[in-house]
Amino acid sequence: MKSFLSLLLFASVASATDYHVDSVAGDDARAGTAPALAWRTLERVNAQVFQAGDRVRFKSGGRWSGQLRPQGSGQLVGGQPLPIVIERYGEGALPRLAGEGRVLDTLLLRNVEFWEVQDLELTNFGTNRAPGRTGVRLVSDGFGKLRHLRLRGLFVHDVNGDLRKEQEGCGIFFESRGGNRSHFDDLRIENCHLLRTDRNGICQRGGGRTRSLGVIIRHNLLEDIGGDGIKPWGSDAPLVEHNILRGGRMRCEDYAAGIWPFDCDDALIQFNEVSGMRGTKDGQGFDADYLCRRSMFQYNYSHDNEGGFFLICAPGKSYNEDTVIRYNLSQNDGVNSARVFHFGGGAKRTRIYNNTIFIGPNQDVPLVLCTEWSGGWAEDTRFENNLIYVAGRVSFQLGQSRGMGFESNVLFGAHGELPAGLSATSLRPPLARPGSGGAGLNSLAGYRPTARPAWMLGRIVPFNGGRDLLGMAVPQDVSPGLGALEFAP
Repeated sequence: MKSFLSLLLFASVASATDYHVDSVAGDDARAGTAPALAWRTLERVNAQVFQAGDRVRFKSGGRWSGQLRPQGSGQLVGGQPLPIVIERYGEGALPRLAGEGRVLDTLLLRNVEFWEVQDLELTNFGTNRAPGRTGVRLVSDGFGKLRHLRLRGLFVHDVNGDLRKEQEGCGIFFESRGGNRSHFDDLRIENCHLLRTDRNGICQRGGGRTRSLGVIIRHNLLEDIGGDGIKPWGSDAPLVEHNILRGGRMRCEDYAAGIWPFDCDDALIQFNEVSGMRGTKDGQGFDADYLCRRSMFQYNYSHDNEGGFFLICAPGKSYNEDTVIRYNLSQNDGVNSARVFHFGGGAKRTRIYNNTIFIGPNQDVPLVLCTEWSGGWAEDTRFENNLIYVAGRVSFQLGQSRGMGFESNVLFGAHGELPAGLSATSLRPPLARPGSGGAGLNSLAGYRPTARPAWMLGRIVPFNGGRDLLGMAVPQDVSPGLGALEFAP
């Protein structure tokens, strides 16, 4: 049986065709099946119905205007994906596709599956902003389960979509809508670079109760983003990891944050760096939003975000439950009118442990701010084993939150009246170089303790992940160190 499946796969690959597109020397009257027989235009590509195993190859250095909207789908062969691939050939710059504001989306994959797109430059800058304008749009519209989409190595830039949240444009946007339990299954966005995309960077929108599966967003660089950075919306167990966001909420006037899930269960957000979020209409590096359960934020680095480090929120008639925030590091997050942690509304059972928080010398900011949202107030929040190093000053504004507990935390530096269970120390935490973090997680070695005094030991936390922010093992059965980094003997 295995041999038969192998033969079937070999036969499918052997029957596949490579098509070439050359914006200078191509001719749409040709077959497209060799560089010397290349097509010329996007219109000719869009007219072809591609088959599993086909490759559409754009010549490096070429430039096209308009929309790429390919047809056809790959398939499973012997249980293995046999996709259609869009890529480049030859040496030189990435092939450049420009929507020029004349089309809503420069690249549109609608109701097609088993596609892999890599190594293209895409832009969509028009004379005026337009609602919903994107560089790349993936759509499952009444399709049911839409499988195996890959975006890799794309440079998406200068997309001037609408800056209003309800009309927002996006660099890379994927949405499921319509009936038939429409959703994505096995979608990956990897190693892409987004620059000056408005309103958002990489975002999802779910249109029904069937959530997408297998959504992975990782190793992407986002810079100068108009609003939200990365937002999974309507997925179960999405994975967002190893992304860098430098500069968000740069142009929008409404609320936006760096990386955040909405309408997702079991989201895992880890090893990301967010900096330079602008403004205090949110403006945090990270956000655990509502219609979410069991969100996990771990091993992230947040710094110099004007709105603060973290938003945990839910209106009174909705929910946000069992969020875990652990082994993250926040440096210089929040300005005087903002906060470091903001609980907006009725999030329940949030657990925040083994994080390192550094408050810079020019900061005077609420470390914890709780506010009401549609009758909701935070409930049953626990802060444990956190190391709070204050070079400026912090305060606490807990409002009518209920059951907010502080245990085994260390707070060093100037502060206002402390909540019950939290005490301060005059002993300076033995950190190598607090406040010395720069770009990248590898810049954080200065936060590793140089000693392990008894007062720097915390409570045992079951299922603590087994490692600290930079990969050192964390004990499971004895008291761990406080903060995001363990002592290295």
